[in-house]
Amino acid sequence: MRFLRPLAGVALLTLVGSAMVGQTPQAPTHRDIFLLKRVGAPAVSPDGKWAVFSVTEPSYDPKEQRSDLWLKALEGDAAPRQITFTKPGEGGLAWAPDGRRLAFTAKREGDEQSQVYVLDLAGGEARRVTELPLGAKAPKWSPDGTQLLFVSDVYPGAEEVAAIAKEAKARKERKGTARTYDAFPVRRWDHWRDDRKPSLWVQGLEPGSTPKNLLAGTKALASAGFNGTKGNEGGNLDAVWTPDGSGVVFVAVPHLDQSAHREVDSHLFLVSAQGGEPAQLTTGNRDVGQPAFTPDGKRLLCTSAPNDGKVFHVNRLMAFPWPFQDKPTVLTAQLDRSISRFVVPKGSDRAYVTFEHAGLEKLHSLPLAGGEVREEPCPPRGCIGALATGGGRLFGTWESTSNPPEVVAFGDQGAKPLTRFNADAVARLAWAPVEHFWTTTKRGPKLHSMLVKPSGMTDGKKVPLFVVIHGGAANMWRDAFSIRWNYDLLTQPGQAVLLTDYRGSSGYGEAFGQSIFLDPLKGPADDVNAAADDALARFPFLDATRQAAGGASYGGHLANWLQATTTRYKAIISHAGEMDLALQWGTSDGVYHRELTNGGPVWGNSKVWRDQSPLMQGGNHAKGTGFKTPILITVGELDYRVPVGNALMNFAMQQRLQVPSRLVVFPDENHWILKGENHLQWYEEVKAWLSKYL
Repeated sequence: MRFLRPLAGVALLTLVGSAMVGQTPQAPTHRDIFLLKRVGAPAVSPDGKWAVFSVTEPSYDPKEQRSDLWLKALEGDAAPRQITFTKPGEGGLAWAPDGRRLAFTAKREGDEQSQVYVLDLAGGEARRVTELPLGAKAPKWSPDGTQLLFVSDVYPGAEEVAAIAKEAKARKERKGTARTYDAFPVRRWDHWRDDRKPSLWVQGLEPGSTPKNLLAGTKALASAGFNGTKGNEGGNLDAVWTPDGSGVVFVAVPHLDQSAHREVDSHLFLVSAQGGEPAQLTTGNRDVGQPAFTPDGKRLLCTSAPNDGKVFHVNRLMAFPWPFQDKPTVLTAQLDRSISRFVVPKGSDRAYVTFEHAGLEKLHSLPLAGGEVREEPCPPRGCIGALATGGGRLFGTWESTSNPPEVVAFGDQGAKPLTRFNADAVARLAWAPVEHFWTTTKRGPKLHSMLVKPSGMTDGKKVPLFVVIHGGAANMWRDAFSIRWNYDLLTQPGQAVLLTDYRGSSGYGEAFGQSIFLDPLKGPADDVNAAADDALARFPFLDATRQAAGGASYGGHLANWLQATTTRYKAIISHAGEMDLALQWGTSDGVYHRELTNGGPVWGNSKVWRDQSPLMQGGNHAKGTGFKTPILITVGELDYRVPVGNALMNFAMQQRLQVPSRLVVFPDENHWILKGENHLQWYEEVKAWLSKYL
């Protein structure tokens, strides 16, 4: 498929249906948002004729939620059809080279763990292929279609199926409940880590075939620090077959056990398809990810970023010659943006990539030999959420603030919708308008923001301003559909929402991302305030006397800092917010990178640890410059990224200073509040707090 140069004025892709005649669109309720169907990334057949993707039908009762696979012909206008009919969802979709069979993982009746299944799309039921004691994930077909590669965990000293099953049984029957650790990290997101490690397995498709652990008995697997990719929390190995099927290239961290006192790197490794000691292909201080071979098998592509003690580097696309030589071509050397995803269509000499910029994520391409990056036809607003290729064509998902993700085909005329699962439901709703704008600050960087106006706003009526701060800090507010931070719900009961990408945000280049070095809270908070001032000056319908601020994770950190250092806001909302830099350093699941941001260890000479901890600004209360604003504090008790101690400390501080404050703890949630009824309660708490003080 050939792409033309960018088209001027490409029409906005619209996935919504037609509102019923005579029906007045209404602002979306929580139920309207939460119960929309959720369409997953498409897996495209090798010939580009078919796509399979998941569709989740959410429910406020987790037991009633279901997720199934759907099949869509990519030529013609035939509607997609459902091909699985079980409540538990399927994952890890992978087409066989013959384009007839589909591998996926699922936990079905009789499974204690998720296993690999294969479905013949010509007819019949899916067949369970694996029966691993600790489950299986991420299946990949061998080039000849006779074997499946997948990931399954092992225990120290138990690396074969029988030994793993025996050890799993012994641990299940153990009466003691103590956890013991000899190395960091001990927790991750919402679970305590144990001594399991991921390994690579291969299994044939013939009946009676047994799985083979490719890394069994190797020094690498026995090493204390060997583990999976950092971005997948140590649970995967991001593996691909070599073009001739003789080996497997994968990503691993060789020294995760040293993460408390140094930056740890992720590297490419190669292991024979027969098993044996893996060879480390890449060296130096760098992180690599997303390995993929070009269709001609001559290049191994991956994303890569330096790991040299800086707080942020852009992720560049690199090409290594195959057979492997550690002499890569940096394809995006001149692009100061992080590559999110990439594909190379069959028969093409270009790589197609997406990257974040100013609230959007669009399609671009560049020559495989390196060269200029050009923008491809794409909707002028919204974000690409997935990218896939088959038959030399490009597919993916596209979404915007008012359009949940749907499957699309990319071509010379932009993006063509292939599914419309939510079109009718979306068309019945009055979505809040979104406006993009830039702020030029006096002493800081140029800032991008989005302003979301409340639906049905009356002309001439002033409305409050709710400044919402994203997490990260290496993150970006996106012109995309969100369940967790839904912009329309945040405008209720009637305030405008300001979404600003402060210094440290992704999507604006390396220098912008690194500008929070030694300034983790004050500078970003100054940016947020400056953007709010600009919004008040730009939009006369905003009421400067009624402002609120809030955020989650890093946004919660900044919300706490604002409450501690200014009285401009009438209400503050802090979810999963850090209250003390030292407490967060010692109790969270990350240590060393916080030292890099703050200029050294807690006990060192850097003043950042004290000067930019919200807790340490307590004296501002007596001065009248902080700790006066009523604050709503929310937290998931299972959050190990920003542990509950921060919220407890925050609430204690507010109560000690007699500041109006409310603490809401969700005992069965982690960093995100995701369960339907909890999700609803969180929004109700926020709405009530804003109503009370604005």
